[in-house]
Amino acid sequence: MPHKLITTLDLMRHGEPVGGRKYRGQQDDPLSEKGWAQMCQAVGDHCPWQAIVSSPLLRCADFARELAARHGLPLDMDDRLVELGFGAWEGRTADELTAEDPEVLVRFRRDPVAHAPPGAEPLARFRGRILEAWNTLLERHRGKQVLVIAHAGVIRMMVAQVLGIPLPYIFRLQVPSAGITRLRVESDGDDLFPQLLFHAGIL
Repeated sequence: MPHKLITTLDLMRHGEPVGGRKYRGQQDDPLSEKGWAQMCQAVGDHCPWQAIVSSPLLRCADFARELAARHGLPLDMDDRLVELGFGAWEGRTADELTAEDPEVLVRFRRDPVAHAPPGAEPLARFRGRILEAWNTLLERHRGKQVLVIAHAGVIRMMVAQVLGIPLPYIFRLQVPSAGITRLRVESDGDDLFPQLLFHAGIL
C-alpha cells in the first residue's frame, strides 16, 4: 500500500499596502509600514517551511524576499499568483464606486460573474490560472510545508477549489490582511484529499 504523504500549504495574504483599502487588483503598490508590521507579527520567529512561493507584486514579493533571506529558504515567484484584475475598478475605493452607482457593489457581491467590473479579468479565467498554480505547488512541493504569499482573491480561489464553492460565492470568503489559511493535502498515489484547517497562528 503506498505511503500517504502530507503537503501543507500556508496561504498568507499580504499586509496593508500604501494607499489603504481599495480595489487594487494588479496595481503594484508596495506595503505600508503598517503592512510590514502586520506580516512580521503574523509570522513571528516561526519558520516551519521548506520553501516560499510568492506573487511577484511588491506587496507580496518584498516580504517574501526578506523572509526567505532571513531563514535561508528557496523562493519562487509565480506570475500566476497575481491578484484578480479588476479592470476599470483598479485603484478605486468602494466609496468612489458607490458615489457613482449606489447599487454597483450590491450587484457585484450578489453575482460577481454576471456583474464583473468593466474590463475585469473573467472569474473563470482567473480560476484557471490559479488552479494551474495550485497543481504546480502540489507537484513541486509534495510532502513539504510551503508558505504561499499572495492575495485575497488567490486565497479565496484555492479555498473554493478545496471546498467546492461555486464561483459566484467566492467573495463570501473574507481574508484579512496578513491572515494565514492552512490547506492540508493528503496524497495516496494519484488520489488527493485536500482539507481546510482552521487554526490560530503557525504551529
